[in-house]
Amino acid sequence: MRILIAGASGLIGTAVSGTLRASGHDVVTLVRKPPSSAAEYQWDPAAGRIDDRALEGADAVINLSGAGIGDRPWTRRRVTELSASRLGPTRTLAAAMARMETPPAVFLSQSASGYYGSAGASVLREDSPRGAGLLAEICAGWEAAAHEAPAGVRVVTARTGVVLSRRGGALGRLLPLLRLGVGGPLGDGRQYWPWVTLPDVAGAFEFLLTAPLQGPVNVCAPESADVNALIAQLAKALHRPALLRVPAPVLRLVMGQLADELLLASQRMEPAALAGAGFRWQHPALAEAAAWVAGRD
Repeated sequence: MRILIAGASGLIGTAVSGTLRASGHDVVTLVRKPPSSAAEYQWDPAAGRIDDRALEGADAVINLSGAGIGDRPWTRRRVTELSASRLGPTRTLAAAMARMETPPAVFLSQSASGYYGSAGASVLREDSPRGAGLLAEICAGWEAAAHEAPAGVRVVTARTGVVLSRRGGALGRLLPLLRLGVGGPLGDGRQYWPWVTLPDVAGAFEFLLTAPLQGPVNVCAPESADVNALIAQLAKALHRPALLRVPAPVLRLVMGQLADELLLASQRMEPAALAGAGFRWQHPALAEAAAWVAGRD
């Protein structure tokens, strides 16, 4: 397949493009700077501009664009940027597909577990209602923008959970502390994080290119775990203690609203659509995932 990727330079984008190329797919990418190879095409999503040649002959478009949710404090300006960096690129891609006589057959656009807000211990499947909060609002708009793609395009919105990687991503700041034995759970640790390893995210995106699925798809591992269990397994795999719990009031004092929506929110997400379609995880169990993160798989 010829696949166009937006956001290919990020953590997930790098893994997805690498996996697709290893499988023999022809991958081309969108870049904001002048292209440096025949596999790159320039665009300016903030202005709604794109080189339409990027979509010529494409079988699928993968949209991974968006500013990092936890990279900076949530000032009013940053919140506007978080939304615009998702809606602008998504609408630009949908509009470009609408201009084509034969648009790509598949539009795989990333969303996030934040769609569900904080739902305690309730099991969240793809048909669960949208939650409350800023992230839920952003995700709802993000997904709606993807569905502006022309009729006949199979649109999949991948609600990705907390991505476990050996470096960067959700564990970018926590993992070094755990390696030093000075990390620990966040808040009371009873909030559920819908975790998934980076290789399984890449594998899921490749699977979704041809799987008979459309609409929202939860991208997470089949084994649910709260933060206490997640941190305990990572610490065990690293042969380090994890005793230094960070209380919720401290997180709120330092991070404000970001703490409640990103770190303390509970989302017991279930990958019902992926499992039902026959997807196979490399790391379906938390112990396997922790061993992979620690480099002990």
